[in-house]
Amino acid sequence: MFANSTTITVVYNDQHLHTPMYLFLCNLSIIDICYTTITVPKLVYMLLSGDYTLTFTQCFIQMFFFSHVATAEDLLLFIMAYDRYVAICNPLHYHVMLSKKNCILLLVAVWATGFFNSLSLTLTTSNMSLCYSNIVTQFYCELKAFAKIACPNTGFQLFSYMEAVIFGFLPFLCCLISYIKVIIVILHIKSSDGRRKAFSTCSSHLIVLIMFYGAGVCVYIRPPTQYREGPEQVFSILYTIVTPTLNPLIYSLRNKDVKDALIKLIRLKSK
Repeated sequence: MFANSTTITVVYNDQHLHTPMYLFLCNLSIIDICYTTITVPKLVYMLLSGDYTLTFTQCFIQMFFFSHVATAEDLLLFIMAYDRYVAICNPLHYHVMLSKKNCILLLVAVWATGFFNSLSLTLTTSNMSLCYSNIVTQFYCELKAFAKIACPNTGFQLFSYMEAVIFGFLPFLCCLISYIKVIIVILHIKSSDGRRKAFSTCSSHLIVLIMFYGAGVCVYIRPPTQYREGPEQVFSILYTIVTPTLNPLIYSLRNKDVKDALIKLIRLKSK
């Protein structure tokens, strides 16, 4: 909460950071705040009280908001990769392709898509019958945890695969293609200093991408009945708690503009 709120405050207070990249970064910080506030408070309550029960209403409300921000982050990371692609591969068209109007439209599309996808996912899951158990082997309610205890349903399995392809594989593939093209352009830069500066502008986002998709693959890529729950829950903690905490630190520690703006803000507040 503190790290992501600081990132938003720093970007808001510094006019030099009012660019598409930092606008997307602020939205990423909002998503990361939502991740932890959706999952952690209930988890802490369960651990302190010993009461691990959850009503269906509470569970599906949590599932709706979690799916909303998860979808939004998936799409936002692709847009941030596209931002770096345009900045490095088509710098002369950057302010046209990523104008203020286009950025706002992209962000509206990200949040709206997340909302409607989450709504359809939650409604579909809420209509499933439970055959094997009423115990969710996860510390938050999400699609895969329900798939393991729901009655076999071909339509639900097809829906799950469509979710994985549309909001998992395709954004990842687009990010991969964007960075392959970025790396090719960087390698063609003759000066080593120019290559270093170009790569430094996208290295933070590349690290965030690796953490997000790495943890996500470990949680969701394997069939639900063919592995133990322990490792899955560890990777879920990385996916929902550790990664959102590290994201603002990675961007701030590896970004000179953010560090300078933060120091400037601290000095201003201390006067």
